[in-house]
Amino acid sequence: MSRRPKKYLAHSHPRGCEDTLREHLSAVAKRAAEYAREFDAQDEAALAGLLHDLGKYGDLFQARLEGRERDVDHWSLGAWVALERYKDKGIAAALAIQGHHLGLQCAAKDDLEALDPRRLVSDHPLGLRLSAEDAVSVLERLRGDGIVLPEEEAVKDSVYDWDDAKRVATMLDVRMLFSALVDADFIETEAHFNRDREGRKLYRERGPDLDARGALSALLAHVRTIANQSSASSEVNSLRAELLRACLNAATHPPGLFTLTAPTGSGKTLSMLAFALKHALTHQLRRIVVVIPYLSIIEQTARTYREVFEPLVGKSQVEHFVLEHHSLAGTRTDDDTHLADRDGQEPECSRARLLAENWDAPIIVTTSVQMLESLFANRPSACRKLHRLARSVILFDEVQTLPISLAVPTLAALSRLSERYGASVVFSTATQPAFAHLDQHVRQYCALGWVPKEIVPDNLGLFRRARRTITRWPESLDARVSWSELAERLASHKQALCVVNLKRHALSLFDVLAEQRGEEEVFHLSTSMCPAHRGVVLSDIRQRLEGGLPCLLVSTQCVEAGVDLDFPIVYRAFGPLDAVTQAAGRCNRNGKAALGEVHVFLPEAAADDSLYPDGAYRQAADVLSLLLAEHRSGALDIHDPRLCEKYYRQLYSFARPEAQSKQLLYHIKRQDFKAVAQHYRLIERDALDVLVPYEVEVFETLRREVRMTGLTGGWIRRARPYTVGLYRRADALPFALEPVPLGKEVNSQQWYIYLRPEHYDRRRGLVLPTDSECLIA
Repeated sequence: MSRRPKKYLAHSHPRGCEDTLREHLSAVAKRAAEYAREFDAQDEAALAGLLHDLGKYGDLFQARLEGRERDVDHWSLGAWVALERYKDKGIAAALAIQGHHLGLQCAAKDDLEALDPRRLVSDHPLGLRLSAEDAVSVLERLRGDGIVLPEEEAVKDSVYDWDDAKRVATMLDVRMLFSALVDADFIETEAHFNRDREGRKLYRERGPDLDARGALSALLAHVRTIANQSSASSEVNSLRAELLRACLNAATHPPGLFTLTAPTGSGKTLSMLAFALKHALTHQLRRIVVVIPYLSIIEQTARTYREVFEPLVGKSQVEHFVLEHHSLAGTRTDDDTHLADRDGQEPECSRARLLAENWDAPIIVTTSVQMLESLFANRPSACRKLHRLARSVILFDEVQTLPISLAVPTLAALSRLSERYGASVVFSTATQPAFAHLDQHVRQYCALGWVPKEIVPDNLGLFRRARRTITRWPESLDARVSWSELAERLASHKQALCVVNLKRHALSLFDVLAEQRGEEEVFHLSTSMCPAHRGVVLSDIRQRLEGGLPCLLVSTQCVEAGVDLDFPIVYRAFGPLDAVTQAAGRCNRNGKAALGEVHVFLPEAAADDSLYPDGAYRQAADVLSLLLAEHRSGALDIHDPRLCEKYYRQLYSFARPEAQSKQLLYHIKRQDFKAVAQHYRLIERDALDVLVPYEVEVFETLRREVRMTGLTGGWIRRARPYTVGLYRRADALPFALEPVPLGKEVNSQQWYIYLRPEHYDRRRGLVLPTDSECLIA
């Protein structure tokens, strides 16, 4: 190596402001240790911080900063030093260091040995050049800069554990260390490039702290206001009050794993938040993460929570106190380009987007996809927020939507969050999956297993007291009903809801029913309609229901979770037990009648037409068929929690969750982070976000604006109410879609504009031609 320069730099210097490597390594180490202190890994995080950019002491990297070199690997030398100097205790740090630009790779022995500089100099897998040919020379420069690495014996046990029975737990531990490192590195690098006029580092504003006491007081005041204004029966109001009281009482339990099992319409959304706030107050927990499977419920939940807390924090700050993070919130953060590799050109970002990057907010409302896939991710952008989960309350709503194929590794990861990181995890639903029966399988990947504590005492008898419907099952599972016959039955009612399994079934029934009763009395609801359209339809439906006007609604499953509608009669296409139960939750919801009626039917299908969306849905429906066959007397009671328990036990015996996702489990055993991230997918295909012409003037305005400015977070927030998700059927881009120009702030190509306004119907939403190359998500 050549003669030592006067200073070694970490980054280019905007406006002449230097960022020395010594300063950068020390700052990242200190910040990473601060983040990891929450889970007692501060020493290991500090070590990773000191070594993460060790290769920048090499001459080639210093030349790269001057624009004289390119394609330089500056991370592998630090990873190799962690392995060589600290042996097994250095594995987690080595993986984090290697991954802070590439993403986490693989902990298999051969993959770790491939970090040897002697191999990389002659044959780098990415075709890069190592910043220096050996680690000795860069370590000399590190010491010359006054940085002293701890001796091997001074490093206590690592978060990395080779135990085969802890493979999911171990991988999460590595991701948590990785999270602390990459977040610290990004924050420090960002501050260097965002200097003030005097040249001082400019750090982003921290997110607000969780004022659990004030927030709980605001919530309870809001609940009292709702109760005073409620039009529900006294029994329903009493039931909701008792659920809230049970949640508050249970909040004093030590942090751990919990279930919250309560009937639909019993006020779970606010009651589980009350549990979380009092639990956080009691145990000094740091934040609350609310995880919801459907975007429509997320928007509704976030809106409700902001109404609750606006008096506490003010209108200007409430979006930072209750932070939405999902694909349509304008806070999506999936750019893995390291800030230093953008030549310091970081775009202007809203504060909400900055807070979403690392979940630096007291209450996060996010999707199941965002939360769970992050627990199995390898990319810096997805993992960066994970360290914030330590000492948090994580609320999962409608948890029955978790795919059975992913249940075992998912439960293991969540169990580890509780076991090591002091988090409390709550599974909330009216149809609680019997996940405790998978405990022994979960223990193969995390020692704690899955044995949650139920928040609601059995003696409350909530389901018995909430019995507001009676279910009419089909006389025979061979008895099929045509759309015409079903339409006649529905038309005989003044007000009724019919839920079907597929969008094309909803359209077929809507068309027949509208012809019989007229479109002014018949409504359609599905994800073929953009959120703004669905909101208008739901508002119209609620007005008609409350005013006693004729109202017949044909809907897909999008109406079954979190949508507050109250019909006297509900028809439900045969499907899984939880789907039937959720549909029943829209019947006599407020207890205004003695009993509402839920009619379950089997639709008549063409020879080439499936009755169900996918194989898993069909399998769950088949289990319900078997249970129905055992109860020919008609005694199958969806209000009996024992039925739900029996249903899920039988479903697991058929589906065998522990034997599914074999590729995923294989890569977990190999500790291959990259492959695990590829195979852990809640949704098999990513949906395209498509701006549709529901409101033509708004559509044209948004279209003109994005063509001029490119994609921005602000545009996404304004466009999201007018968006429909589409899946491509083929790799080719359908002719009706125009890609949205990428912007500096958001540069992931997932946004499109629909070019055929005649395909968007005011009653049906986006109706694609039968030969379309897309499917509606």
